Amino acid sequence: MVVRGRRAALRALFTFSVVAFTGGALARIAATTPARRTHAPGGTGDAFAEMYRGRRIEVRGADGAYGGGPEARVDGRRLPVMRCADGGYLTPVDHYASYPTPLEAVRAAVDELGDARLADTLGGAHGVHA
Repeated sequence: MVVRGRRAALRALFTFSVVAFTGGALARIAATTPARRTHAPGGTGDAFAEMYRGRRIEVRGADGAYGGGPEARVDGRRLPVMRCADGGYLTPVDHYASYPTPLEAVRAAVDELGDARLADTLGGAHGVHA
């Protein structure tokens, strides 16, 4: 009788943990909204806007139509996105990895930032000094 009770308890514990993990994973997926593709001002280039982890992400010129590279903003603050030699993209926040699209690079920067905010200006008033 005791063995049967232990098995039932273990089965219930396993079922509860599977349901909890699945619910947590589905909640995280549901919190991430898909990117909306919109037309950029002037009718050229691609523009993406989405809420990602509570942050407003905007990426314009993902196809390079804005003279060199895409423009990205996180909560209205500019985030530089640079093209890599391998064809991917990176940001100064997460510059150790290359991502296939500018949107994925900005999402990785948001993940790295956590609760921190981007500075109003990058590099201070006189630019970046090494």
